[in-house]
Amino acid sequence: MADYRLHLAQEENVVLSDRAVRRLIERRDGDAALLYLCLARRGSSEPEQLRAELGWSAAQFAAAEDALRGMGLLQTPQSGREPAPPPETALPEYTREDVMNKLEGDASFAAVLREVERKLGRLSDPSVRKLLGLYDYLGLPADVILLLVTYCAERKAARFGAGRLPTMPEIEKEGYAWARRELFSSAAADAWLRRERETRARFPAYMAALGLGDRAPVPGEEKYLTQWTEWGFPPETVAIACDKTVLKCREFKWGYCNGILRRWHEKGLHAPEEARAESAPPRRAAPRQDGDKNAWMNDYD
Repeated sequence: MADYRLHLAQEENVVLSDRAVRRLIERRDGDAALLYLCLARRGSSEPEQLRAELGWSAAQFAAAEDALRGMGLLQTPQSGREPAPPPETALPEYTREDVMNKLEGDASFAAVLREVERKLGRLSDPSVRKLLGLYDYLGLPADVILLLVTYCAERKAARFGAGRLPTMPEIEKEGYAWARRELFSSAAADAWLRRERETRARFPAYMAALGLGDRAPVPGEEKYLTQWTEWGFPPETVAIACDKTVLKCREFKWGYCNGILRRWHEKGLHAPEEARAESAPPRRAAPRQDGDKNAWMNDYD
């Protein structure tokens, strides 16, 4: 059987990225593919013009539009950037041939692979394919990937000791988080990393306020500590919430303590003195003494 070939004049060509074509094929949605081709041909267009050209109903157009957004192939007016795929979306099944073609044709990817292997050691074939997914599918630039790998290595060493290195599945998971935060430039990544380090620098004081010693918090605990930092609570206020938690629950419970702090945050109570005032029991009126004509004034002392 003869091979299929597209026969078009050069000026008629419409160029599609390999990443986009892969997503369209994996989705198997003909309307979404047709809408993408229409957009690729025009560059951009008003929705009503596209609907008229395709001869679709509003519902059919909306379904194809949603499908493209779900694949990360349609830019949104708010961000002007392709949204990152949701974290549960599997990376494409890259082959060894895909990796070799990328290494031969993209010097930037070849350089980032060399640098990552310098940091982590030689990568297995599945790990190289995951690295290609971060670069090609998620769209993280080479310099951002290097910052990502360095960050994951620092976190792993801080948690488990020097010499412990992150795995590629761990790096991939964090890569999805970076894509959701739209850290698609080294400037954006550097700014986020600076804020992240400032937040983590406060963790030891929080752990001490909770009576948990000098151990490093586990990931589930870090989520609470990060939230309290973002809410603006000093360790002294967190200690008050911890005391209230233990009095109520007979032990420290992260969720209960978080509920107390959330309520205070919603009321705008962040300073220790504000928390103590809110927690103080209401003042009771002094008992009246028989024969005391001014006893009623005790209620208003």
